[in-house]
Amino acid sequence: MFPQGRHPPGQPFKFSVLEICERIKEEFQFLQAQYHSLKLECEKLVSEKTEMQRHYVMYYEMSYGLNIEMHKQAEIVKRLSAICAQIIPFLTQEHQQQVLQAVERAKQVTMGELNSIVGQQQLQQLSQHASPLPLAPHPSSMQPPSLSGASSGLLALSGALMAQVQLAKEHRVAQDGENRELTPSRSVSSSPAESLQDEERTGLKRKREEKELPGHSDSDGDKSDDNLVVDEDPPSEPGSPGRPPSRPSRRELPGSPASVGSSGERREQSPTHSVASTATSKPSSSSPSLDSLTPGPGPSSAVALRLPPAKVPSTDSVAFESHPHLRASTLSSSLPTIPGGKPAYSFHVSADGQMQPVPFPPDALLGSGIPRHARQLHTLSHGEVVCAVTISNSTRHVYTGGKGCVKVWDVGQPGTKTAVAQLDCLNRDNYIRSCKLLPDGRSLIVGGEASTLSIWDLAAPTPRIKAELTSSAPACYALAISPDAKVCFSCCSDGNIVVWDLQNQTLVRQFQGHTDGASCIDISNYGTKLWTGGLDNTVRCWDLREGRQLQQHDFSSQIFSLGYCPMGEWLAVGMESSNVEILHVTKPDKYQLHLHESCVLSLKFASCGKWFVSTGKDNLLNAWRAPYGASIFQSKESSSVLSCDISVNDKFIVTGSGDKKATVYEVVY
Repeated sequence: MFPQGRHPPGQPFKFSVLEICERIKEEFQFLQAQYHSLKLECEKLVSEKTEMQRHYVMYYEMSYGLNIEMHKQAEIVKRLSAICAQIIPFLTQEHQQQVLQAVERAKQVTMGELNSIVGQQQLQQLSQHASPLPLAPHPSSMQPPSLSGASSGLLALSGALMAQVQLAKEHRVAQDGENRELTPSRSVSSSPAESLQDEERTGLKRKREEKELPGHSDSDGDKSDDNLVVDEDPPSEPGSPGRPPSRPSRRELPGSPASVGSSGERREQSPTHSVASTATSKPSSSSPSLDSLTPGPGPSSAVALRLPPAKVPSTDSVAFESHPHLRASTLSSSLPTIPGGKPAYSFHVSADGQMQPVPFPPDALLGSGIPRHARQLHTLSHGEVVCAVTISNSTRHVYTGGKGCVKVWDVGQPGTKTAVAQLDCLNRDNYIRSCKLLPDGRSLIVGGEASTLSIWDLAAPTPRIKAELTSSAPACYALAISPDAKVCFSCCSDGNIVVWDLQNQTLVRQFQGHTDGASCIDISNYGTKLWTGGLDNTVRCWDLREGRQLQQHDFSSQIFSLGYCPMGEWLAVGMESSNVEILHVTKPDKYQLHLHESCVLSLKFASCGKWFVSTGKDNLLNAWRAPYGASIFQSKESSSVLSCDISVNDKFIVTGSGDKKATVYEVVY
């Protein structure tokens, strides 16, 4: 009203109604902005308070569990010492040696338990301003029976705790970003990491409630549920089966890419063999991390292979250990040893259950067709947890399956890699669990957390879906193609093995026998027998001509992976317990390998049949000599390794991991 907004002295202020309304409007907008900012700050503080309370409870439980574990270990040492002192002097020299080996095996505990104990000790020493003692981890997964229940619960708690800490950091970062943008309300993220966080929260609550019930003890089913989660790296690691993997843990299978499967709640919602979901207890779910060992809600019968993310510091460099069994000086002296003083990690198990360390022949790591090491060639940044990988017969193209799509990569030339095609499959939030190329390389079959398999025509100018196969099961965990490429086999979350006619796109037959999800599959080199592993702790052999079950092998652990040796009658089996077992398909003897420290999420034989690789929630890629399991080389990745494949010419290895990438290795002979 006055020039430059100045009011003449001595005159009263006069405002029009319009000006008054404008001033009131400005004040209202200012107060509204302040209110919104304070509301967001309040919500952030409430969320942080909840996180702190939950972390306090988890730290308390972990501390209590470690204290109990320490006392148990002390008691075991006393009892074993007493046994040795009383019995050994009365035995012959030969029997004394056998008893000493048996006692040493009884002292072995899992890597996870030792890491938990060592970590707690180092924290206590740091708090007392004392330098921590560098204790070497124990490579064996064997443990006294009396500790199996308590230790599995403790390991699950520690894995979940590490995952929650990482997820809480991501959640706070996301909230800070939202506050800066002053959005009216917090956005709801559907990322595998956050959904895994919610599932882990409910899973831990359920586990605490179950532990409070009289007579409750951790079962194999409980153990597998916690481990069926696959590590995912935050938004920038997502959580099988699973994990994910998960794997490895909304339980969706070795179940879902971020976890391995959940029943009713998504047993496996992880790609770690399920990638990011946490599996529910076995009795409550009907199907199979991959810990690994992580996706969103899935079919109630699907087991997410998402293994609860036990985050390991990432490293850019990849370490390859040509002969890890030479690490004798860093391993516990209580391990059984083989001639030469090396700790034993490979054992021969006779028909009567006797375990003896395997003395490897002099040429175990020599000769034609036996690799010396592997060299990393390419890193393929998929963008989601990679639950499935395959490489073409020409070795030019690699296919990586993650959340809702398969990406195609041209690895024929050096340099930075970008996907040359993206095949959108299933629903956007569902993880691909398996993808298989037909021998001619012109078709790709994709299956995952959906009832439909997709058959892609890769020969078309632009890849397109040329057929879809629909079954009654809510998820497919693994695929296999017959040698003549006429038949496809799919492992379903309901335990059935579905046989498909690829020429007519029809369901031909179903093999029924697994009482829980069928998680892995392979076919004999002549195409007459089918081998399947399941979350019901069994491996089964099927006659494809007669359509009946021929064999059943029962184990004490869920089966996450298997492979049939192309050149001999041996079957390698990867388990949730961290063991790899190599079975003779016609004889009762077998080998048991103990280098993995967590769930074995994938396994693949080389075409020559002389060696195979296995990967796990422990971030390891292990190469083994078949059949006795001499370690050829070992590679440590930065997250759970959920999937693997070997090229037909045995010159390349491809792995998919929970940190949203695939890695291509060149095998050096």
